[in-house]
Parts: sequence; C-alpha cells; structure tokens
Amino acid sequence: MNKDKLKQKAQIVYFSHGGGPLPILGDASHQAMIDFMVRLPSRLRRPDAILVISAHWEEDIATVTGAAAPPLFYDYYGFPDAAYDITYPAPGSPDLAERITGLLVHNRVPARIDARRGFDHGLFIPLKLMYPGADIPALQLSLLHSLDPAEHLSLGRALHTVLDENILIIGSGFSFHNLRAFIWEGGRRSDAANDSFQNWLIETCTGPLSASDCDQRLTEWEKAPAARYCHPREDHLLPLCVCAGMAGTRATTIFDDYILGKRSIAFLW
Repeated sequence: MNKDKLKQKAQIVYFSHGGGPLPILGDASHQAMIDFMVRLPSRLRRPDAILVISAHWEEDIATVTGAAAPPLFYDYYGFPDAAYDITYPAPGSPDLAERITGLLVHNRVPARIDARRGFDHGLFIPLKLMYPGADIPALQLSLLHSLDPAEHLSLGRALHTVLDENILIIGSGFSFHNLRAFIWEGGRRSDAANDSFQNWLIETCTGPLSASDCDQRLTEWEKAPAARYCHPREDHLLPLCVCAGMAGTRATTIFDDYILGKRSIAFLW
C-alpha cells in the first residue's frame, strides 16, 4: 500500500445518491442504495467533519458553504409533501470553510465562501441515511460552471493536503444519470450500454493505471463507451473527478448494484 495512504487521515467516497428524495421516501428501486448508505459508516472511521461535492451546485468559481447552521435547500420538484418535511439539522463548519478556501486560493484556484446557501439534496439525502443523528459538521463545495473535467481534477489536487485531517470527503453524484432512461416505475432491464460505461469507470478508477493515465481518461471521458448515453450532461460525473484528483491513488469499488433500474457504482479511496 502507498505510504501516503497509510498516513492519510481523510477518507474519500464517490457514490450515486439516487433520485431526489426517493431514498428517504422508501422507494423500492432504491433499496440496494439505501442498504449500502446505512451500512457505509460501519466501514469508515467517524469523521470530525464532512465535505460534500454535490452535483447539484455549480458556480463560476469554487464556492464553499460557510453558514454555522445551514438551512435545507429542497432542490427538487413534484414529489409528495413528505419530501418537503425532511429535516437534517447538521451544523456547518465556518472554520473549515475558511481553511478550504484559503487552501484553494493558495494553490491558485479562485474560491469564495457563501455564508447563506443551505444544503441541497446531494448532501442531506445520503447523510440522513448515513449519519441520521445530524451531529457531524458538514459543508459543501460547488462544481464549476465550466463543467471541464480537467478543472475539476485540478480542484481536487489543490485540496490534497486536506487529507491530513480527519474529514470524510464525499463526491455526491450518480455514475449513470440519464433521466429519460431511468426505470421510474421500478424493475430493471438489461442495458449493455450502461454496463460498458460502468465497467470503463471501474477500470479507470480501480485498475492498474498510473495517476496520470487515470486523469487522462477522466479528462477525455466522452471517449468512453456510451459516455453521452450515461451522462447527457456531466454534472453527476464531475464530483468523481474532484475526488480522484484529491486522492491521486487507486480506488476500491464498494457498490455495484441497481438504482432506478440502472447499474450504478461507488468508490472508496
């Protein structure tokens, strides 16, 4: 094992966070994901704070939530009333927000703090399953409007020294995110195109590739088989780029199952 990995205090996870509030509402097509999320903390050290890179927040420059008590931002529409009664009163971490933005600026990545923005469902849905006590400080880091994978890999690399802290970094996206292809009514059907892209992601992130080769493949992800079928828009893939850039090491596949009828995966570094 890499000696740096032995010294690393932080843990990094990229996972597929499901369809809006459906995991909390008990949707049957999310059961494998729900079971995975509930069990995931048992294989992790309890962190002092959680940093989430959510697919549901984009800004012109890297932006970090800075509120001491962030509200929830119900960034979904058309669900039952119960979806808007979900609570997750986790505290923020203004001090960590300052450290993260300072580190980004030090590494020549423009950054700022947003002291008003609340948590979106890319944070509060999975964390409500993982840490229902809402007693671990949490904050979010935005994606960039550019949607450039190379910029998101660089964003992760700029945060590499955060790995010296006992922080859980979560890339909250979805390894398959074609809304028109999901099986919303439940069930699953064979999908060779989806399989080919998921297999490519596993090979890229867990296979015997150098860090530079992994970066190159992620930068050119549109060349992967069925890339634009699985991701008509790349917002749910880019949290993976931030995580991979930050880690700089080979990942382990920790989830490979079906959500909304489509095969989806999760990685741990």
